[in-house]
Amino acid sequence: MRFVAFVLILALPLIAQEPPKTALPARPAAPKTLDDYFPFEVPASVASWNDRATELRQQVLVANGLWPMPAKTPLVPVIHGKIDRAGYTVEKVYFASLPGHYVTGNLYRPKGGLPAKRPAILSPHGHWNAGRFYDAGEVAGQKQIAIKAEDTIEGARYPLQARCAQLARMGFVVFHYDMIGYADSMAIAHREGFKDIQAELRLQSFMGLQTYNSIRALDFLASLPEVDPAKIGVTGASGGGTQTFILCGIDERPAAAFPAVMVSTAMQGGCVCENCSLLRVGTGNVELAALFAPKPLAMSGARDWTIDIERKGLPELKKLYAMLGKPDNVAARCWPEFEHNYNQRAREMMYSWFSKHLLGKNEVVKEQPFVPIPPKDLSVFDATHPRPKDELDAKGVRAYLTEVSDAQMSEMFPKDAASLKAYREMMAVAVRSMVGESATRSPIESESSAQDTSLLRRRSADPIPLTHRMPIGPGSEIAIVISPKGGSGKPLMAKLDPRTFGVLVPDLLQIGKLNTRKESPVNPKYAGFTFGYNRTLAAERIREIVATVDFAKDSFKAKTITLVGEGEFGPLVVAAKLIAGDKVDRIVVDGGNFSFSALQDMNDSRMLPGIVKYGGLPGMLAACAPTEVFLHNVDEKLYAKLPAVWKSANAANQPTIRAKFADETTIAEWLGGKSPKPKQ
Repeated sequence: MRFVAFVLILALPLIAQEPPKTALPARPAAPKTLDDYFPFEVPASVASWNDRATELRQQVLVANGLWPMPAKTPLVPVIHGKIDRAGYTVEKVYFASLPGHYVTGNLYRPKGGLPAKRPAILSPHGHWNAGRFYDAGEVAGQKQIAIKAEDTIEGARYPLQARCAQLARMGFVVFHYDMIGYADSMAIAHREGFKDIQAELRLQSFMGLQTYNSIRALDFLASLPEVDPAKIGVTGASGGGTQTFILCGIDERPAAAFPAVMVSTAMQGGCVCENCSLLRVGTGNVELAALFAPKPLAMSGARDWTIDIERKGLPELKKLYAMLGKPDNVAARCWPEFEHNYNQRAREMMYSWFSKHLLGKNEVVKEQPFVPIPPKDLSVFDATHPRPKDELDAKGVRAYLTEVSDAQMSEMFPKDAASLKAYREMMAVAVRSMVGESATRSPIESESSAQDTSLLRRRSADPIPLTHRMPIGPGSEIAIVISPKGGSGKPLMAKLDPRTFGVLVPDLLQIGKLNTRKESPVNPKYAGFTFGYNRTLAAERIREIVATVDFAKDSFKAKTITLVGEGEFGPLVVAAKLIAGDKVDRIVVDGGNFSFSALQDMNDSRMLPGIVKYGGLPGMLAACAPTEVFLHNVDEKLYAKLPAVWKSANAANQPTIRAKFADETTIAEWLGGKSPKPKQ
């Protein structure tokens, strides 16, 4: 179908057209899952990529509960139990990622004369049985040798130790650390403790905690006196590959990366430690890995979901790297003869990659035999170094995260013009990420279907039926009424003076007869498997409100736009205002006498992951200053701080806050658009 944009002329009726023969196509009803297809489309220019990369990096931080980044507490590392091996030593390490939560691992250091500074490798392990303590056993090891995946029984049985030992003998300082719930990190069971609705509302996730541990592990490694912080590489396989490209996407310090058997356009990661709400909405692992560009990035594939990496993913990454002027800084190779692995063939590719980009040696590196350490001897805790008494379980960690986040938001709450600016910028990023909307949005397509109705749509989105009333045109005032009844309920439209206000009433998703696509139930195992790939119903509706605002402003050149949120849609217009920015001049908000922290059901139509972390409706409203606000049907005590925010913005007005519900007449009077009484 060909879409024809239309412009309504001030004070003229809309030209009637025949209804479209076919409706605008809607998205498929089935939600996206981690097993779908996730291609990467390279932007057309460096500037476009830079803009996209900035927004995507912010999205990853928000999704992981790290926007804004929490203040870092002292690591207080304990390093002990040195074990001597030929060419290197192995020590046992633990430190406090945050108070009461410990990162554990082994530190491999080269022996011999030390240069002024050494390069280093951070090494997360992935979902191998027992993690850092992994031993494949004699039988499985011999099978790996038989298929030529490994050359020695030591490497075949202990592939995780093998890579750390080889890297240390090459001259790297290596920190091999535990995923939560593996090896010595046993205070929180893997996959448990972060699956309830309150965790979602605060963006507290297993993945977020593990990502933060990776950041702190990088802090530890960079703090060692012999380490050159400008020459740190990161490598891990499977779940460790996910940790590798996520860390390298959000932290500027790594200089080279090798995520093994994870980056692909297929399965995105099947564990809760690789998924969290908001993370992959509109993106996938290839683009997430691309955030490291143009730094050196290499990947391996196998007979698993990464089998197509050389023809799906690598070509797009090569195109991006070429556009950024570093075509040789990205590589990938698949060994389809091997199942999911980080075997010697892939490890040797990694050694050569790091040798070239961190040691300056363009050479093929072969893995040398080594003497493994019995797993029990790698354990960090012993009689002399017992587990810390203050170690927290998941409940304790979450209580700490809540306390710290609430204190951080309180500290950032606007107190003057400078803090208001910073708060608005922080909240704009948070809300855009929660909603899954870009600051740079595609144009609106539209067509008239009747005298007073139209259809709006952004590309690849559901149609938005729109009821409108004149006058609408350049310089007009437009009220956009967001009602649970959509265009079928027009009481406020009747109250506004038709000589002053044009009115637009969109039928949001699941409202009206056309916009009826139903949402599938949230994955009962973990909401991040649903909300990590799909927007919530509330988020979809907010995007539709923003689309209506864009249409009113860009097509009609409206002088002023007022958003009116009725019923449960009241908070949605506040989020839409933060995304639409200065296009919205005034908002009328029905607070519904409701708090997002009271939500009990993941499938609630008001569900928006992260909304409680960012202060709910009061937190969003504070970022709207100095916009004119009429807030009603709320507990006034919860909004007592707002007038001071408007004062800090030197606003010419104060927010109107009322405990009682305001009817259409009251709202029309506040808008200044009350219709004149007819003459008797």
